[in-house]
Amino acid sequence: MNQLYQIPNTSSTNIPQVSIILALRLLMQGKEVGSIIGKRGDQIKSIREESGAKINISDGSSPERIVTITGNIDTINKAFRLICMKFQEDQRLLPNSIPKPPITMRLIIPATQCGSLIGKGGSKIKEIREASGASIQVASEMLPGSTERAVTISGTANAIVICIQQICQILLEVSSCLWFLLIKMNQLGPV
Repeated sequence: MNQLYQIPNTSSTNIPQVSIILALRLLMQGKEVGSIIGKRGDQIKSIREESGAKINISDGSSPERIVTITGNIDTINKAFRLICMKFQEDQRLLPNSIPKPPITMRLIIPATQCGSLIGKGGSKIKEIREASGASIQVASEMLPGSTERAVTISGTANAIVICIQQICQILLEVSSCLWFLLIKMNQLGPV
């Protein structure tokens, strides 16, 4: 049963074990969604199986769709790595005459979390840029009809994966925002 909790101290073996589940949401163009779904859904099935992440893609015929990736930090990182590798593979298939832009992803983050992501005077976002080599921009305005803002990440596949790892870590550190933290309580068996 999924419930929202603050993270308890689990130093004693009599206290339930906690596994933290994050849900990251992305806005993707139809062509990008088609690429990660693949023919007959083979690609998305492979990404789900290899990463262990739960990946849901919103229905709809609009030009942009919401892709939700749910799991622990490791499974989310694996899913992003596999998605980035797929986008990189798609770029390699383009004719050499076509310039190959960096891979770009747009996360949807609650506006209340953007301050933590930016940091005082932009210090956190600068750290993320320097550590990952990715370009990262937080939109100044909320998405229409929403309390969320778009965070655009561009760079190589490796840079994006490092950037996502750092963003997940920041979201975990700011655990008071229950938008992102779904904590499953798993009772420990006999020791």
